[in-house]
Amino acid sequence: MLDFNNTEIAFSAKSDGELKNAYLLFNTIKYPALVKMAKWGSNVAIKIHFPLAWAVKPTLYRQFVGGETLRDCEKVINHLKEFNVMSTLDYSAEGEQTAQGIKATFDETIRSIDYAKENKNLAYAVFKPSTITTDDLLAKASEHQSEMTIEEVKAFREFKERFMALCERAYQNDVRILVDAEDYCFQNAIDDLTDEAMRKFNKKRAIVFATLQMYRHDRMPYLQRIYKDALANNYTPGIKFVRGAYMEEERARAARLGYLDPICKDKAATDANYDAGVKFVVDHLDNFEMFMGTHNEDSNKKLAKWMDEKGLARNDKRIFFAQLLGMSDNISFNLAHEGYNVTKYVPYAPVNDVLPYLIRRAEENTSVAGQTGRELRMLQAEINRRKSEHK
Repeated sequence: MLDFNNTEIAFSAKSDGELKNAYLLFNTIKYPALVKMAKWGSNVAIKIHFPLAWAVKPTLYRQFVGGETLRDCEKVINHLKEFNVMSTLDYSAEGEQTAQGIKATFDETIRSIDYAKENKNLAYAVFKPSTITTDDLLAKASEHQSEMTIEEVKAFREFKERFMALCERAYQNDVRILVDAEDYCFQNAIDDLTDEAMRKFNKKRAIVFATLQMYRHDRMPYLQRIYKDALANNYTPGIKFVRGAYMEEERARAARLGYLDPICKDKAATDANYDAGVKFVVDHLDNFEMFMGTHNEDSNKKLAKWMDEKGLARNDKRIFFAQLLGMSDNISFNLAHEGYNVTKYVPYAPVNDVLPYLIRRAEENTSVAGQTGRELRMLQAEINRRKSEHK
């Protein structure tokens, strides 16, 4: 029976020292003012190229990042697999959107797809579309495509070629690839390309996975359209579910530009929308594969329950549970212990390049209701359990 409060299993992969370091980190980032100060300081450091590795590597980086390179991540990947947890490597560098930066990100993503082919402890590859083009072009192609100049049409065609090349490399390597979701103003173009890639590369199985941010109230209709399109065109969609990452920015932009707020009215509506999407895929699993990314305990329990009710094997290869490295180990390791497919999202990149990602993780733990408190309670409980065991 699933018990997300079993800290012995949850932190079985951590030494006593790692446990204490994690506790100190979460105890620090629970203060919003400190996180804001760290964000300001890191932005300044990036601009003036000030080295921060000495401060970041033993703290945020150690908790949330696998390493600087693919090879650096091998220790983390192999260690997780000892506990039946697979990995999904995510190149999380957020470089400048220049031709040189875009090419570097594209080349590294290709390397990550090739690496996933050779390493059976990796469950998926992943890429973020906005890292292989520019924000301005992606927004215009999504919202004002008819107004694009000849130069912009050419640039978008080149972006599409890069996008499809990544999906094709995944197909050739038989590696499932997740297309990350983005801001609302970028998503229409990404949806169109992802749909096209799924039709092309998902004929035998799901290779390309669309990411649905379920805090958007239009994602259930989109999911149902994908289902109908897949039946009509004979392919298997891959669906990655997340709640969403840009709520404040989305609402502010909608208010500023005068269009309908794309976000569900409140958290309860988001939770209901998320669960409805997951349940729809479970009910139609003969036509889908699913990656469920969430730190919400209730959603994880519901999926496990629905699988059992449907008589699905816990290790059914069509369903993966997923959490971020360094977060919600009580969910990941207890699910894996019970035989479910679990993967950790393992970011990698040089320290300064991954700083924006690290700050977002700190902000997420500060802003998500109960997240840091839960981490601290679990860590403290395990520290106390080990102390009493050693008496």
